[in-house]
Amino acid sequence: MFNLGSMLNLDSTEPVIGSADAIIECSARELFKFLGEELFQNYPKWSPEVKELEQMTPGAVELGTIGRQVRIDQGRRSESKFRISIYQPDVRITFDGVSDPYRCTYELEEIISDKSVKLTFTFELLELLAVMRPFERLVRIAVKDGAQNTVKNIKRLIEAERQP
Repeated sequence: MFNLGSMLNLDSTEPVIGSADAIIECSARELFKFLGEELFQNYPKWSPEVKELEQMTPGAVELGTIGRQVRIDQGRRSESKFRISIYQPDVRITFDGVSDPYRCTYELEEIISDKSVKLTFTFELLELLAVMRPFERLVRIAVKDGAQNTVKNIKRLIEAERQP
């Protein structure tokens, strides 16, 4: 039987996941401070698509902190709110979209104490809008490339700060 929805991949509900990792020459403490504690100062540095960023809840960044961001990704402007859903100092920080179905996780695994850490970044687009489903393959490529760029940018920024 002819099914246009199936041909156009309109029935897909598979999340779109991009993940990348790198070994960074720093301690887990330094990296977590940069990614977690100083999230609202540093996020636009490693993700230049972020054009506006503000912390919506007062105080230090912690579990439950809410932020708002405006991004321009490949010419498309989007605004979203996110909440920190996992906050494990020196180990992991995750934030989930409040207004959009996405999740970002930064995992740190110390390789050599106080010298190097493996950073794994995972971006999950938990639901693809029906209008985007015909372009799912391109979205998956963009998400994968974005994850790789995120890790490269963080590595470059952290290691440049450590240079004398």
